[in-house]
Amino acid sequence: LNVTSDSFSDGGKYSNPDNAINRALEMISHGADIIDIGGESTRPGAEPMSEEGEIERVIPVVEELRRQTSIPISIDTYKSSVARAAINAGANLVNDISGLRFDPMMAHTVARHDVPVVVMHIKGEPRSMQRDPNYTDLIGEIKSYLADSIALAVKAGIAEKNIIVDPGIGFGKTFDHNFKILNNIRQFADLGKPILIGASRKAFLGSFTGTKPDDRLPESISAAVIAALNGAHFIRVHDVEPTVRALRVVDAVRRVE
Repeated sequence: LNVTSDSFSDGGKYSNPDNAINRALEMISHGADIIDIGGESTRPGAEPMSEEGEIERVIPVVEELRRQTSIPISIDTYKSSVARAAINAGANLVNDISGLRFDPMMAHTVARHDVPVVVMHIKGEPRSMQRDPNYTDLIGEIKSYLADSIALAVKAGIAEKNIIVDPGIGFGKTFDHNFKILNNIRQFADLGKPILIGASRKAFLGSFTGTKPDDRLPESISAAVIAALNGAHFIRVHDVEPTVRALRVVDAVRRVE
């Protein structure tokens, strides 16, 4: 749920708190298990925003959603001050695109509040991450980065059971890199943590079809199914109902293996 004005897919649609709450409740009714709320766009080329501005965007939504429902709420931020404010407002999880690297206080904030955290891999920062990203060993380098983030988290006092990893599809990767990550998700199981994949509506999915972000539902469902079959534990999506229906088929197949 992007309460932003400039996210690549739904920027501006839910920047009004009432619209955001209604959308969150709709997502819950469609089968969402967690609502991930972000107040700053991290699309390629995005400029950072102030802590105050981000807090102003997300906290009213977190507070009202917590008042209306008990669903777990994730705060999508790399700023410790925003994470702290959101947790105090009722958020249950921190989703940090920097893998605890951009803000030196983030790991300590998460540890102090004893909440789960998603540590994601990113090469560079949002404004520059897509300027010719190169790797010698894509999967190996991502795993190494995530392993270092896990070590950083544990050193700060975050419980091992509270750590989730995300290889960061679209964050400093070419289209081919993203497809390779989807095909090699099981390699991240070596890290011993649950794996989150967020591929929904991203540009690489439209690279063969030429579709715009809000017209990539079939591609996004394909990516979600592939991710689940290849070992992902969490799937971050925009289109909840059709993805849930597709993943129920995946679950049914798994039950008879």
